[in-house]
Amino acid sequence: MQPTPEFIFATCQIGAEPALKAEIQRSRPDFRFAFSRPGFLTFKLPEGHGLAADFDLRSTFARAYGFSLGPIAGPAFDAMAAEVWRLYGSRPAGAVHVWQRDLDIAGRHGYVPALTCGAIEARAAILKACPDEKLAAGLRGPFDEAKQGAFVLDCILVEPNKWWLGHHRATGPCSRFAGGMFLIEPRQPPISRAWYKVHEALAWSRLPIPPGSRIADLGSAPGGTSQALLELGHWVLGIDPAEMSGRILQHPRFTHLRLRTTQVRRRAFRNVHWLLSDMSVAPDYTLDAAESIVLRRDVRIHGMLLTLKLMEWRLCEQLGDYVRRVRSWGFDRVWTRQLAHNRREICLAALKGRANSPSNAD
Repeated sequence: MQPTPEFIFATCQIGAEPALKAEIQRSRPDFRFAFSRPGFLTFKLPEGHGLAADFDLRSTFARAYGFSLGPIAGPAFDAMAAEVWRLYGSRPAGAVHVWQRDLDIAGRHGYVPALTCGAIEARAAILKACPDEKLAAGLRGPFDEAKQGAFVLDCILVEPNKWWLGHHRATGPCSRFAGGMFLIEPRQPPISRAWYKVHEALAWSRLPIPPGSRIADLGSAPGGTSQALLELGHWVLGIDPAEMSGRILQHPRFTHLRLRTTQVRRRAFRNVHWLLSDMSVAPDYTLDAAESIVLRRDVRIHGMLLTLKLMEWRLCEQLGDYVRRVRSWGFDRVWTRQLAHNRREICLAALKGRANSPSNAD
């Protein structure tokens, strides 16, 4: 019988730590902040917390989280890897997730959070040190991807010679991958970073968009979002006064309206049922643009993915207001996440009807 964990860990984007601490303080004031490094935090749980391994932190800014088992320090991977299994004990392990906390601010010098060579080497050392050969053989399957419902051993590289051990149960798309980071590989060069963001947003949100749907892409230039949607077989209405990539303009399922959203006649949206936006404007501007479309009687928008730019971190305090505003438009489900490919911004997903949707941290 393993002792009940006394701490949880969470990893996030560098700079988002105050936002993460503030939202946890609001939702779980009994969780006490304990330790942090840029992009990594732990919290002390109250006695008798009763949390299960699949607990929902309900956090926008936590990219990954789970129970914390404490740090492991040492000069050599082999010794640290052996200590992982000693500290982990007899807990089940259906996957081993190893990742490094963010090394820089997202977007600075082109930095994007991803699995590092150090994390790959550490995972190999941990598997090699596993005392159960049968278990180790099973963990050498699809790299770092956990099955739905599997128990996961977590190891975060916090410092060059310090790892942090934990565990969680995979309950949704994000929790099935190390650090909550999807493995997204383009088949051809993306036109812009928006290509990565929309693929991650679709995988996380699980919006039930049928094949061949008609989707409006607000702020479509130069074409990264539209490129991803066209590759998935959808029809795209791109709206942006700026110039689009020629690759996108030539596509037979793409229509470009070189206008601002407020200049587009509402009849252009009559056959559009899904709305995406990734505009470099303040959140209220994005929400105003979406509202001007979805509240028209002759428009039927089933769901949305909106990127809300946080021009200043203090705008995190208004996140609840943004969610309530979108719900007031008739969207039953609204959930948010700071994606790995987001910079200082969040993704808001919204859906009408009673279709299934994930929690914030899934």
